[in-house]
Amino acid sequence: MTGLLPGILTGLDLTGVFFFAVSGCLLAARRGFDIVGSVLLGSLAGLGGGIVRDLILDQGIPNAFAEPVYLVPPLLAAGLVHFHVVRVERHRRSLLAFDAAGLALFCVTGTSTALEAGMGPVPATLLGVATAVGGGVLRDVVANEVPQLFNPRGVYAVPALLGAGTTTLLREAGWLSIPSGAAVAVAVFALRLLSLRFGWRVPLAARRPRDWPPGTGPGRR
Repeated sequence: MTGLLPGILTGLDLTGVFFFAVSGCLLAARRGFDIVGSVLLGSLAGLGGGIVRDLILDQGIPNAFAEPVYLVPPLLAAGLVHFHVVRVERHRRSLLAFDAAGLALFCVTGTSTALEAGMGPVPATLLGVATAVGGGVLRDVVANEVPQLFNPRGVYAVPALLGAGTTTLLREAGWLSIPSGAAVAVAVFALRLLSLRFGWRVPLAARRPRDWPPGTGPGRR
């Protein structure tokens, strides 16, 4: 079985942190936060999923605290958004695009990290999904937004699950490499954006009529 080299995995992880951090900073700008709030929300979005992953793997201090380089992407993201290098006027579309990019990279790197740590295929896949969606959920909850994970417009966890599962299959078959991992990330990114564009979603729970059981609706006794 082969996988991504540690240096490459770290580079991809940092890129995912940056993408998620930009999404957090854009949301902070949308909510009118100052640059301190932008840094905090960007850090939460960018580092939250990785911290969850590292705590579950129980391999010591999470990378976000052990490696100072992980603080660079949120600071860079806050600077770019605060000084309007990333256009805040189109923050909604930009936020979703950067969020999708972070989701795509983290489902690959999270799964790869779990597999390299000795996790089995199924737990590693699930941890990859948790890594991918964790930061976005924390970002939205802290900003008092409905998490994208629970937003019925578009699919969120499904692309992450497909990406994490494909990463696991490639790793087990010995085919996981930079090109194949990048292809998985691009596919997840595209699926997420296409689901938003065309309104794809998973089936919703069936809702009972307001007068169920019979005779209990408005105006009935």
